[in-house]
Amino acid sequence: MKTDTKVLKLVKRPSAAERSAEAARSAEVESSKAPVDRPQEMPQPITPRPKPRPAPLAKPAKQPQAQPQVEPKLLLEMYRTMYLSRRMDDKEIQLKGQNKIFFQISGAGHEAVLVAAGVVLKPGYDWFYPYYRDRALCLQLGMTPYEQLLAAVGAEEDPNSHGRQMPSHWGNKKLNIVSQSSPTGTQLLQAVGCAEASYRLNLIPELKQRIKGFHDDEVTYVSLGDGTSSEGEFWEALNTACNLKLPVLFLLEDNGYAISVPVEVQTAGGDVSKLIENFPNLYLQRCDGTDPIESLQTMRRAVAYCRDRKGPAFVHAKVIRPYSHSLSDDERLYRSDEERLGDAERDPVKRFGAYLIDAGLIEQAKLQQIKDEVDREVLEAADRALAKPQPAPATAMRYVFSPDVDPTSKEFDTEAGAELSGNAGTMVDLINRCLQTEMGRDSRIVVFGEDVADCSREENLGKVKGKGGVFKVTANLQRKFGSARVFNSPLAEANIVGRAIGMATRGLKPVVEIQFFDYIWPAMHQIRNELALLRWRSGNEWKAPVVIRVPVGGYLKGGAVYHSQSGVSTFTQIPGLRVIYPSNALDANGLLRTAIRCDDPVLFLEHKHLYRQAYNKSQYPPDDFMVPFGKAKVVREGIDLSIITYGALVQRSVVAARQAEQEGLSVEIIDLRSLAPYDWNAIAATVKKTNRVIVAHEDSLSFGYGAEIAARISDELFEYLDAPVRRVCAFDTFVAYAPQLEDVILPQAADVAKAIAELRSY
Repeated sequence: MKTDTKVLKLVKRPSAAERSAEAARSAEVESSKAPVDRPQEMPQPITPRPKPRPAPLAKPAKQPQAQPQVEPKLLLEMYRTMYLSRRMDDKEIQLKGQNKIFFQISGAGHEAVLVAAGVVLKPGYDWFYPYYRDRALCLQLGMTPYEQLLAAVGAEEDPNSHGRQMPSHWGNKKLNIVSQSSPTGTQLLQAVGCAEASYRLNLIPELKQRIKGFHDDEVTYVSLGDGTSSEGEFWEALNTACNLKLPVLFLLEDNGYAISVPVEVQTAGGDVSKLIENFPNLYLQRCDGTDPIESLQTMRRAVAYCRDRKGPAFVHAKVIRPYSHSLSDDERLYRSDEERLGDAERDPVKRFGAYLIDAGLIEQAKLQQIKDEVDREVLEAADRALAKPQPAPATAMRYVFSPDVDPTSKEFDTEAGAELSGNAGTMVDLINRCLQTEMGRDSRIVVFGEDVADCSREENLGKVKGKGGVFKVTANLQRKFGSARVFNSPLAEANIVGRAIGMATRGLKPVVEIQFFDYIWPAMHQIRNELALLRWRSGNEWKAPVVIRVPVGGYLKGGAVYHSQSGVSTFTQIPGLRVIYPSNALDANGLLRTAIRCDDPVLFLEHKHLYRQAYNKSQYPPDDFMVPFGKAKVVREGIDLSIITYGALVQRSVVAARQAEQEGLSVEIIDLRSLAPYDWNAIAATVKKTNRVIVAHEDSLSFGYGAEIAARISDELFEYLDAPVRRVCAFDTFVAYAPQLEDVILPQAADVAKAIAELRSY
């Protein structure tokens, strides 16, 4: 429904006498309403007693002021959506009690401010990152009751997730509602990235020819509950939105509770908006979120501020939660009857209906007619949705990865016969060259992370050599492509990945850097629950093909505990995430190009020890040189024993194999290069060829990456083995600072040689 700005008449604030009449009418209207379907075991919201009177629709101001004018037709439409949202909640509660749906979480009590937001914002034009209470917003934007109930029953036709995500986790491609996940707060950084994509578009003129769907005055909406404001990503999102003056509308729907934890326990002082008052460029507004008129006024001001590109807006709306957190919760265990009664008296649907009658905007019979129509619409939508089938079992693996672009295909294999030229370069040199050629080819690529720029203060670029990353991998990219495409981020890993996801949903191609693998863990929520899952959970409606470059590994004197980690198995077990790990300069160049051109999220691991080794240098390949994912490389041919390895253990295995050759043993070495997916055909071929196999890697022994390879070989290739599968790995501990300890903790060439000798004599 579009915003209607016509002016017909002033809406008068009711007097005390009028409010008494309003209370009586409200009771009469509610007594005539169709009964709410709700299972008996569900905690009931307390019905207001005749006394005390319901709270007035708007809080009295210190000085009497006339209400801004709102067209009666718009108010009636808003009421209809509010009532529809409430009846949708009630219907789902009934269906859950009948075991016809499997989860329910309501938006009751939040309807007024959400409908107001939907009136002011533009579906399919603005962008939306809602949370699970935002049913009324989605209805106002154009999502139908039928579509919402398809989600509740887990139907394949559900446009939110096609039966893959819980109901009330909204998503709709045509309305620009980006697929929602369950972790609270992760959507905030993605919303910032979505708005930042528009910001970058205006700084990079050539992007306007490549990417459609941007508008100069678009707004990105993102909502949260009061509990979510305790998450660190909330503060990271505000920081970047204010720093870049991004058009993000933050809506805090404060119902006073995060499940059972009250706001004063969550937040210092019990009021998060007081804590953020000094954020620069932030337009801060507070409103009674149960009052649709006050909410509409507030939203109009906030959205106008964003559309005028003055910065982000933050609306702190006080709402209520008349039902328990979800059907898995019973609020009577922690909320008193008096407190629940207070909420019931502020019920936005009941108060607004009574107000419309009292203001002479509709007669009671006409209001009841609206309610009857809504009730019929909900019943019909439920009957239709219940008849729809769930996804077929055969679809379970669909959309883990892109169905359109296959980075394991021959299309990405150009390494055979590639002509190399120029002086030999290190891994750093060839990665840098790949980034330069790809950024020149594709203006959608943006590179950011901490320290990746040459110099954030552009006025100093002519005076300094430039940083370009702590390992100089991104050196001179900012100078060549400008600060709009190569820029530094805050020291916040979740911020980097979350923003990248938001940008990628808009069509940009972020290639971001996490400075050290050891510090990737703050971004784990964004990587595991958002980046890797977005395509699958939305049924291929949304995607985020981000490349995350990460220096990894040990063998650096003094690296110690927090600069030597190699826990790759944590990431290779995540469906939807490609994990790549080159061992030399040429492979790094080709694999990174494949990562950038593919359509899936990629974790690209670059071993720090290998960055500048002479033995893995290479001349420069052509600008279309690509190595496909899932294609291993035979580094050394052999017939007596096989070593399956990757990363820094490739060269150590070569050293050990040369030693074994002097003793008459022929050792074959397979460099996996790609860890997810990995080349099972190459593994099977080498095992069948030599009948003895060692899996060598820098990860720890227990639960490390090699455990999967060894287990699968034993499971599927047992009849070809003449000896047990051996693993050469790091100790099950951490990497120490003292070189003598580091050497014994990490696997060395001598450890590989020892395993070769033992396996030979088995």
